[in-house]
Amino acid sequence: MEVENKHIIIKHAIDGLPTESDFELRSTPLVLSVAQGSKEVRIDAYGVGKVVVSGNEEFERDDVVAGLLAWEEYTVIRPGTTLTKVDPNEFPLSYHASILGPSGLTAYAGFHDICKPKKGEKVFVSTASGSVGSLVGQYAKLSGCYVVGCAGSKAKVDLLKEKLGFDDAFNYKEEPDLKSALRRYFPEGIDIYFDNVGSAMLDAAVANMNLFGRVAVCGAISEYADAGKRAAIDMVDVIYKRITLRGFLAFDHLHLHAGFISSTSDHLRHGRMRAVEDISTGLESVPSAFAGLFRGDNVGKKLVRLPSL
Repeated sequence: MEVENKHIIIKHAIDGLPTESDFELRSTPLVLSVAQGSKEVRIDAYGVGKVVVSGNEEFERDDVVAGLLAWEEYTVIRPGTTLTKVDPNEFPLSYHASILGPSGLTAYAGFHDICKPKKGEKVFVSTASGSVGSLVGQYAKLSGCYVVGCAGSKAKVDLLKEKLGFDDAFNYKEEPDLKSALRRYFPEGIDIYFDNVGSAMLDAAVANMNLFGRVAVCGAISEYADAGKRAAIDMVDVIYKRITLRGFLAFDHLHLHAGFISSTSDHLRHGRMRAVEDISTGLESVPSAFAGLFRGDNVGKKLVRLPSL
């Protein structure tokens, strides 16, 4: 059987902030079959999908799976690519691409394994209403910490305080002096900073860190598209306060995956955590969804759902 496989391409190298015009929706023929003896699996979704045909004995037609898929309607998964069966009945499928997916593992590993929190410690989370930050704050509260987050609008700040249990939150766009703002929210200093921003926010957090403070360097969204915005950390502070700054990727911590899934699923079942998702529909919405990440349009995990799922 042959189908038309719609997919998104990047038309050229992107210089600066991405826009919708940097992408293009195309369509090419794809045969929905695998050669005899092949270990390939074909899937019709992005992030979470359903198997349509498989040459791999571990997967059957209609299995629901999660893995590193492409921006297209059908993806060919070749041997060696991580692919996991998921239970489609207990939680919404979207959860396996958000709170139970890479964003969740990033938050869980970064907070628990990198930051190593202690009850009562003071935690600051930047981009706290995003896919990772919104989960870090919840893990921190479950660990008995005091948590403050920053976000870019009143609606996001209200979400943090009223829905996600943050002790406090502020709109960084309304703070002309970030160092003073953090001093106001953390008069006793910061023990843990979960950094999703880089640049001036990282500088301000380090200036307000306590002795032996820990910084999980997860992202640098303010620096990705602007080479002029680079963190200028006071290294004297880092030295004399004995601050630990550590960059990491979720896939460095796959050994924690089973524990992450078990504990996070239990928190969801008992209402101790909640997933925050921002879902668009249709492959054609991918360019706008992606560009919106750099504008701060999303609240929680930005996902695109295909109509067939």
